[in-house]
Amino acid sequence: MSKRYTITAALPYTNGPIHIGHLAGVYVPADIYARYKRLTGNDVAFICGSDEHGVPITIKAKKEGVSPQDIVDKYHAIIKKSFEDFGITFDNYSRTSAKIHHDTASEFFKTLYDKHEFVEEITEQLYDEEANQFLADRFVTGTCPKCGNEEAYGDQCENCGSSLNATDLINPKSAITGNVPTLKETKHWFLPLNKHEDFLREWILKGHKKDWKPNVYGQVKSWIDDGLRPRAVTRDLDWGIPVPVPGGEGKVLYVWFDAPIGYISATKEWAAKEGKDWEPYWKDKDTKLVHFIGKDNIVFHCIIFPSMLKAEGSYILPDNVPANEFLNLEGNKLSTSKNWAVWLPDYLEDFPNQQDVLRYALTANAPESKDNDFTWKDFQARNNNELVAIFGNFINRVVVLTNKYYDGIVPEVSEFTDIDTETLAAVKAYPAVIESSIERYRFREASQELMNLARLGNKYLADEEPWKLVKTDEKRTKTIMFVALQIASALATLSEPFLPFTSTKLKGVLNTDANSWEDISTKDILLASGHHIGKGELLFSKIEDKTIQEQLDKLEASKKANEAANKVIEPQKDLITFDDFTKLDIRVGTILEAEKMPKTKKLLVLKVDTGIDTRTIVSGIAETFTPEDVIGKQVTVLVNLAPRKLRGIESEGMILMTETPEGQLVFVNPDTAVDSGLQIS
Repeated sequence: MSKRYTITAALPYTNGPIHIGHLAGVYVPADIYARYKRLTGNDVAFICGSDEHGVPITIKAKKEGVSPQDIVDKYHAIIKKSFEDFGITFDNYSRTSAKIHHDTASEFFKTLYDKHEFVEEITEQLYDEEANQFLADRFVTGTCPKCGNEEAYGDQCENCGSSLNATDLINPKSAITGNVPTLKETKHWFLPLNKHEDFLREWILKGHKKDWKPNVYGQVKSWIDDGLRPRAVTRDLDWGIPVPVPGGEGKVLYVWFDAPIGYISATKEWAAKEGKDWEPYWKDKDTKLVHFIGKDNIVFHCIIFPSMLKAEGSYILPDNVPANEFLNLEGNKLSTSKNWAVWLPDYLEDFPNQQDVLRYALTANAPESKDNDFTWKDFQARNNNELVAIFGNFINRVVVLTNKYYDGIVPEVSEFTDIDTETLAAVKAYPAVIESSIERYRFREASQELMNLARLGNKYLADEEPWKLVKTDEKRTKTIMFVALQIASALATLSEPFLPFTSTKLKGVLNTDANSWEDISTKDILLASGHHIGKGELLFSKIEDKTIQEQLDKLEASKKANEAANKVIEPQKDLITFDDFTKLDIRVGTILEAEKMPKTKKLLVLKVDTGIDTRTIVSGIAETFTPEDVIGKQVTVLVNLAPRKLRGIESEGMILMTETPEGQLVFVNPDTAVDSGLQIS
């Protein structure tokens, strides 16, 4: 019997494009789940949309000299296209700046307000006197009181994940002017989360102890055990949804309050287009509500939003919140500001028509229970060793041989051997195996079970060797190819949630899309004898080392640019007198000889003509220059530096050097040739 599912994916924030971390953490697993639920005959509403309110958007708008609406319009379009390009099958992708959302969020607030579910308080909030405005959370930075991170925001520390209030920060500063803010009284409405503690303990800590992921359950338990406190639902801002009650002038709904209501407004918008009633998807107890999010959103979806829904009174609660951990990139945290990311539009430019390769690599290495690392080498290996060598190889052999031996017509079966019967029975078992993994939100495991089906096909062909038997036993060869084609047909259907573009292509090659998920486990024949398949085409292509190196070079360029941007300029040293300066004897010299000092990485031993004499100078430049690089080079030398022994060799002077922003050593020397011994003053 079909069941109704409301599946939500975290609303991406529209102050920039999305990257592979977003795909891995939220959108690919959510899409796999939604596609699978549709394939198994369920009624699915897969909902998402752009989160378009909040302070970061106003900050970006100010920096770029445009309006917040300009910012959200730009990135909403970019993000929406990225999802479409990667086959994320939202039933509706909406936006929180839409009128239907403003109306829905306002109505939700008023319902809770009328039910006296809020606490109204006058509190002291941080205020920037120069900017003449209250500072919402992201307009304040400071030191996290829990982990000491000096770059924490007023709502959250991105280092330790703690949720904060701006007034909790140590040494807070305004992100607008850099000034130290003052405290000023203002009125706001608060959701008393402490009032909902008993309900949350009963619902989550008792009710979902066994079926929620340990990383999610553990974080929720920690929050509840620490004691919940009232949380403001309004803010002093002019960008957002106006507070729709008396006294709310100049205030908006806090973005964390309005954003999850975006799931509801997006469902309303979709239902209106489809001519459906939206309410069963949110209010019928037989509907299963599942939120796909990253770990930074656990508190909002497991504590705050459920408390809002419970307070409203007519909504169902989530059945599960299978949050993922974070994906790192080549050993470092993904960072938008540092451009340490693989942006989806860039990926498609560099790897056209290879969306499924990225979907598969991210799923096979998904951060389901702990932070995981995406590396380009692993991406290449997943493609070459699994998609090409296992999945693609099996399909290619089956299709090529069928066209070669039978002009693309599925052959007649004579008699099944035990191995044929066992193989076909194994194929029938795969839907249940994959289903078991998906139902437990183990998408990595599910993707590997899919690959195991392709492995089964390869092993079957390798064991039965139809390319040899065709010369001696035509009947047996036909049966072998018939069985192999059944496996290929099963792969075409079961791969759809994971490799949707490949599934479509494979169904085209096999000239069929008739099989459902259930058919794979119940039907004896998936491709009937006499059916005509198409010509073969490569489903995947090998990715060469050169292509991967180009991606690594891109990241290395980003790293160097960040180092250059963040390089600290040393402050001025203590003042000296003119007499102090005249004591320095700095002259032009010429390097006559150079050799590496044994058993060291950094030191070169130089013979330098100073114009006064020829002397030995030991210089720590060997990691940048070889002896051959420097022989004959004119340099600037401090000649009256007291001699100093380094590794047993007396050094009589110092060569003057500096560093580029990338950390490369360069000589400080004259730009035209001059005589050695010339004094510099």
